[in-house]
Amino acid sequence: MNADRIEKSILLRASRKRVWRALSDSTEFGSWFGMKFDGPFAPGASMRGVIVPTTVNAEVAKAQKEYEGMPFELTIEQMEPERLFSFRWHPFAVERGVDYSVEPTTLVVFALEEVASGVMLTVTESGFDQVPLARRTKAFKANEHGWGMIVKLIEEYLVHAQ
Repeated sequence: MNADRIEKSILLRASRKRVWRALSDSTEFGSWFGMKFDGPFAPGASMRGVIVPTTVNAEVAKAQKEYEGMPFELTIEQMEPERLFSFRWHPFAVERGVDYSVEPTTLVVFALEEVASGVMLTVTESGFDQVPLARRTKAFKANEHGWGMIVKLIEEYLVHAQ
């Protein structure tokens, strides 16, 4: 097992353009992911957001409820239309009152690939080997589980959203 990176893939039966909009529009992204952002995504932008339960899945929304209102920050790295969206953040930074800004970030990449029956979305989060040892295993396990849920959320979102 590679404890530095998490990778999840899912086949989405939607157009590449539609998947891209769900990823690159901060309002759409927030509604399925479970976050509210302070503005639009743009390369190099430092975003502030707060956790709000996802609108897509009641079970996941319930799990997110305990973190509701938690602020977090992410920095948009790359936005290559209909191909790649990436950002940096502090993984599993959910303890209230802890300053995570001194820690290294992990890189989250959403890569889109056109396939015969839709779009293959691959989400990769890497850089866990830089996370402080005291938090590393917990952050990795939480996000390993989390990304498994997240790829299902975007799938559900795309099935029901227009």
